[in-house]
Amino acid sequence: MKRLLLVEDDHSLGETLKDRLSIDYEVLWVQTALLAIQSVKEKKTFDLIILDVGLPDQNGFEVAQQIRHLINCPFLFLTAQADAESRLRGYQLGAEEFIPKPFHLKELLIRIDHVLRLHATVDILKCNEVEIHFGDLFILNENKQKVFLSSSEMQVLQMLIQQSPKVLDRDEIMNEVWGIDSQMSHRSIDNILVKIRSSLSSEGTHIKTVRGRGYQWMHNKSENK
Repeated sequence: MKRLLLVEDDHSLGETLKDRLSIDYEVLWVQTALLAIQSVKEKKTFDLIILDVGLPDQNGFEVAQQIRHLINCPFLFLTAQADAESRLRGYQLGAEEFIPKPFHLKELLIRIDHVLRLHATVDILKCNEVEIHFGDLFILNENKQKVFLSSSEMQVLQMLIQQSPKVLDRDEIMNEVWGIDSQMSHRSIDNILVKIRSSLSSEGTHIKTVRGRGYQWMHNKSENK
């Protein structure tokens, strides 16, 4: 059974979420940043972390930064801070989902299932000197260095590879990975592609920028000339 860490200080909401999620998952519910970090240090076996931003003892964004140094697992934010700046900060920290409050419980369950299914998919692609571990969310790059990507970043990479040699525009990537109603900008997509390209190799030659159209995966680096 998948193990979830739920970090939510609102007692009523936390209790409701724990009761519902416990039907399908093993859930540990804590109400403070201190207990969240302590739980990760002690357990280190969570499959997903659901993290409220407005915690009483520390900002949830700061908690996420600390947790990522302790454990490699997907996480999503629950927050009343639904402004564009907060969403962007959440995605920059590597969150797979950013769910504004109030939210529909069924939507949350769908998004949790989506993240867990992606994370559980074990698939390895070897391309020249690069090795991509989709399920484990890391790249073994040309220098044999292990570089971790967020679930959404890995989705973008997987989409480019699966639809190669098709050129994907920013809207296609945004709609597929974050949904049609996403507030992601084209600049955010470009920044994500920059990170993915630099993770693959110092030259970033596996992903080609097609001016005026979008991005294309190159199976052989020699094609990108």
